[in-house]
Amino acid sequence: MKGVNRGTRGSASTLHTASRASGGVRALIVAPAWIGDAVMAQVLFMRLHEYNPGLRLDALAPRWVAPVLQRMPEIDQIIDNPFAHGELSLASRYRLARRLAQGGYQRAYVLPNSLKSALIPFLAGIPERVGFTGEARYGLINRRHTLDEIALPQMAERFAQLAEPPGAALPRPLPLPRLASSREQQDATLAALGIERPEKVAVFCPGAEFGPAKRWPARHFATLADELARRGYAVWLLGSPKDRVVGDEIVRLATAAAPNNLCGTTALTQAVDLIAASSFVVCNDSGLMHVAAALGRPLVAVYGSSSPGFTPPLSKRAQIISLKLECSPCFKRECPLGHLDCLNKLEPQRVLDACLTGATQ
Repeated sequence: MKGVNRGTRGSASTLHTASRASGGVRALIVAPAWIGDAVMAQVLFMRLHEYNPGLRLDALAPRWVAPVLQRMPEIDQIIDNPFAHGELSLASRYRLARRLAQGGYQRAYVLPNSLKSALIPFLAGIPERVGFTGEARYGLINRRHTLDEIALPQMAERFAQLAEPPGAALPRPLPLPRLASSREQQDATLAALGIERPEKVAVFCPGAEFGPAKRWPARHFATLADELARRGYAVWLLGSPKDRVVGDEIVRLATAAAPNNLCGTTALTQAVDLIAASSFVVCNDSGLMHVAAALGRPLVAVYGSSSPGFTPPLSKRAQIISLKLECSPCFKRECPLGHLDCLNKLEPQRVLDACLTGATQ
């Protein structure tokens, strides 16, 4: 997807007035820097609203994550977090913290585990700062949770745990993330992109930011596209500018109607609406996989080097396909054995069968 505008529902300069007018608890989320993580974090936002009627919940988020937060009814305002990964910029963090100090926040929930992510709520003087202990953040986080990886095997569970008192058991089942996309929003996106709404459309998300060991081969996507085209489906390819090359490869290899390669040409908000308009979605383990799950679309999620045990798509309409080879999951960016059998040997027919089953449910 193209870079997105800051697209906030408010700014730090407006926080003080809004807080005085609303009453009730005002809390700040320090959001994750990954799209999929931000989607999974919605289970925490839901729990916080359940426990705190009248809660005003704002998010400090990188601009590339902001669009998915904008589609969550639990989030009131989004404040741009301009700091790149690994960037300290202590003076700039202090200036942002001073603006946030005007917001009247009683609590901050710090979702990343880094020390830097906890600095701004501390410098802003937010009284209660909630998070996992992380990188020795004893002075920065004052409502500290200790991670029990066995009790909380999934990332979404770890986010949801922050709504509970430290040491308390996590109530289950968790709510499922749900992103909003109206028919009007979808129509506006289609019009902006000059695309007519097909009767049947499959969305492929062939990229994976983590690395090639999570990407189903382009030739398999092309074979799947051909089989779906013969069944009357249009095929749209969605992803970031980095995925444009693999999208072009899929188009080149397809022999039936050419898929529409939209990788790198849409904003994330537009990708959300295109996924919402689809008949079903085929994804690698990626951020867009979690977006598709939260939109409630029938979803086929292909896993190679990673495991659905930690970050599964949180949807009852998701089908997970994995060969479960002895060498996987290895959690490597590239296949350490050089063959990538976990994905190369996952035949398109198996994915096609799952797509056609999911489309009828």
